[in-house]
Amino acid sequence: MSRTSSARSTSTARPASRARRPAAALAAVLCCAALTATACSSSSSDSADSSGSGKGTHTVDTAMGKVTVPDHPQRVVVLDTAELDSAITLGVKPVGATSAGTSSGFLDYLPKDEVAGIKDVGAIASPNLEAVAALHPDLILSSKVRDGAHYDALRKIAPTVLTETTGAPWKANFQLHAAALGRTAQAAAAVRAYDSHVAQVTAALGGSAKAAATKVSMVRFVEGADIRLYGNASYIGTVLKDVGLARPAAQDVEQLSVDVSPEQIDKADGDALFYATYGDPEAAKETEVTAGPLWKHLTAVAAGRAHRVDDELWYQGIGYTAADKVLDELQQDLTAG
Repeated sequence: MSRTSSARSTSTARPASRARRPAAALAAVLCCAALTATACSSSSSDSADSSGSGKGTHTVDTAMGKVTVPDHPQRVVVLDTAELDSAITLGVKPVGATSAGTSSGFLDYLPKDEVAGIKDVGAIASPNLEAVAALHPDLILSSKVRDGAHYDALRKIAPTVLTETTGAPWKANFQLHAAALGRTAQAAAAVRAYDSHVAQVTAALGGSAKAAATKVSMVRFVEGADIRLYGNASYIGTVLKDVGLARPAAQDVEQLSVDVSPEQIDKADGDALFYATYGDPEAAKETEVTAGPLWKHLTAVAAGRAHRVDDELWYQGIGYTAADKVLDELQQDLTAG
């Protein structure tokens, strides 16, 4: 049942034939889009900046109003995990990013070569403004919920694009990130690849009718908090809905999550169950709950359909690069004999 040994460990590698095919398809389509976008961008910049310097600008609508950004920013700083996923998905390596608190500084599901050399500019929701300024960025990406309080200071450093929040509206947020980065062609390619991958997973599950008859439970043990059952208004909830999977009654709600105590863990029951831990497993009560009789009597657990997953990937990533890997794991675990 267990995929990871701790909340911070990476997920187990997938069989090459299954895991690489969607990723390879995504890479190929993004490469084609990048070539197209490069050709289109040159004429766009030339027309926007008649001096020929290639430093045109455009305006994007953000949570803080209209913001003018460079057509092709070269030194991007991202201040949350979703923004980092967006940049990597779109083929942009930021010069700086906030730390996710992992041993490497960034979420471990991201390709090592894609994050190598990115400077740590502090913690999420409390960036080191001096470190940000020292990188001389020409664009900063974050959200109002994380950095609304820092907005005035950030925009004095560089044009700052904030979405309203993070999580469930990740697809709309991604489109704003792409618009700010001047990467709309690559964004369209990423969306097409994701939609194709979703269709592949749904088909592998036996089609939409069988997917809709499978109730998938999402459980997160959190150090210092109650156990969280994730609802439809969460990042992972939207991915499950895209595949067409059903949810247990307690989680089929239009909110981020429902908090339960260890004694209420029966609300986590479903045909299949995926669980992860943020923080220390013992302090988060994962160890206690999963060793107890209530957990062992859950339908999914008793049937061998409870899967421990990587918290960084399933809950913290929030983006198309993360979603591509989550879809692979969903397909493998839900189709395992």
